[in-house]
Amino acid sequence: MKAEILHVWKALHYSADGLISTFRNETAFRLELLMAVVLIPIALILPLKGIEKMMLICSVLLVLVVELLNTAVESAVDRVSEETHHLSKRAKDAGSAAVFISLFIMGTTWFTLCFELFFQSDVD
Repeated sequence: MKAEILHVWKALHYSADGLISTFRNETAFRLELLMAVVLIPIALILPLKGIEKMMLICSVLLVLVVELLNTAVESAVDRVSEETHHLSKRAKDAGSAAVFISLFIMGTTWFTLCFELFFQSDVD
């Protein structure tokens, strides 16, 4: 049991190191984190059902997760070689596309739920 607790403790430290490093070195992550700090409280106070609030919050967190993975890919590629190579470009472009898609998911989720909340009249 002691070994498992130590393993979890070390994993928490590795995770914190990853968050801190990404925050310090990635402007996009800092902007997306700022966005999360603003949007998550808004999601919590909007008069929506619990599942709708979770959809809003999870869409924001998805962007952070994908940005962290994109940073990992870019760092690994740069570690191997900083030379221009078509496979390196493909990997980095795919990571960037994943971030774009996660931002699209977040945007469409927020737009859809907020549009319904503020602009749909009750016709029932």
